[in-house]
Amino acid sequence: MINLLTRIDRAGGGRVADVLLYALSAAFALVTALTSTLLPHRAWGAIAVWGYAAAAVAVFFARRTLLVWLTWAAVALLPLVVEAVQRAGGRTDRAQEEVLVVERMGERLLHDGTPYLGREAIAALPADERLMAYSPYQPGMSIFGLPRAVFGDFWWTDARVWFAAVTVAALVLAARCVGSAPRALQAATVFPICALTLATGGDDIPVMALCLLALTLAAADRYGWAGVAVGAAAAAKLFAFPIVAVLIVLAVVNRRWRSLLPGAIGLPVLALIPPFLVDADAFVENVLRFPLGHGVVTSPAQSPFPGYLIAQHLPAGRIIAAALLAAVALAIGYRLLRRPPHTATAAALICGWGLFAAILLMPTTRFGYLLYPVAFLVWAPALIHPATLHTQEPHSRTSPGR
Repeated sequence: MINLLTRIDRAGGGRVADVLLYALSAAFALVTALTSTLLPHRAWGAIAVWGYAAAAVAVFFARRTLLVWLTWAAVALLPLVVEAVQRAGGRTDRAQEEVLVVERMGERLLHDGTPYLGREAIAALPADERLMAYSPYQPGMSIFGLPRAVFGDFWWTDARVWFAAVTVAALVLAARCVGSAPRALQAATVFPICALTLATGGDDIPVMALCLLALTLAAADRYGWAGVAVGAAAAAKLFAFPIVAVLIVLAVVNRRWRSLLPGAIGLPVLALIPPFLVDADAFVENVLRFPLGHGVVTSPAQSPFPGYLIAQHLPAGRIIAAALLAAVALAIGYRLLRRPPHTATAAALICGWGLFAAILLMPTTRFGYLLYPVAFLVWAPALIHPATLHTQEPHSRTSPGR
């Protein structure tokens, strides 16, 4: 089966698989435009279908890597800008709820010094407003909401625009390292799960892009900057912490931990200082209790994966699902200790398969979270022979960490 998939992927220099990818993506976008119950998704599909269709036709006439970037602009960035402009013009159905949550985090950070409301404050709100009062992200995510809090309601202050800006910057830098790796770029950009997410919600995409950049920089022996990239991701979302852990092991094995740790650990810790000084319990309520199902209201993150089904339909299901998730974490930890990764490729594979298992077993999860393991697994082969970026480490190249 693997040999068959490899032959398909390489047929015609990869262009046959490209045609299939773009054609199937066009079909997905069309179905989304016609049938989705989520209006931002339908708006995305109505625009993206034309970009995917054009890419399927252009496969045999354009350079593969250039076509990836152009297609991404057509199926993710263009729909994002269109929806942001329409939203600024008064449309209330042109952004998913997480966009509003992130923008409110920015407002609270600006006015209160913390992006979080405490449990009592949330419970005091009308019942239909309590869910949106929760902010289940790390404090760094609130940075994306600051432009709207400071400058007001314009299309360019939409949090998705800033998600996209960070994503573009991270992926352009990563692409400079991996060189010509169109399949890896496709996994992070034009796959519908990524393009749709960036255009309509988007908070996971910059986190994923920063993690990919961190793995790429580690492959190029730029551990200081890799720490900055993964630390920025972890300051925004808990999903990046498994990648932090794997990169730390990789850095220890390669005797580069002194370069990696300041950014990888320092940035998330610095992001925690303001909310902990203002109200530490509010952070715990939003980032820990609510995702684990112990908030004032229940998280709407529900996909029919094994962890969710076990939690919902078996006696003591949440305990069983949590135990299975813990068992997976222990198994991955044991694997890291007994056979630690020596290359960024091995680290990316561990991150991909580990997150895939965790997403399947989490009691509350979303189908869209699969974009993380898909991107890491497809990106991994591109890390074998990376180019070296001509930048300086945050710390001296002659430091003991080298």
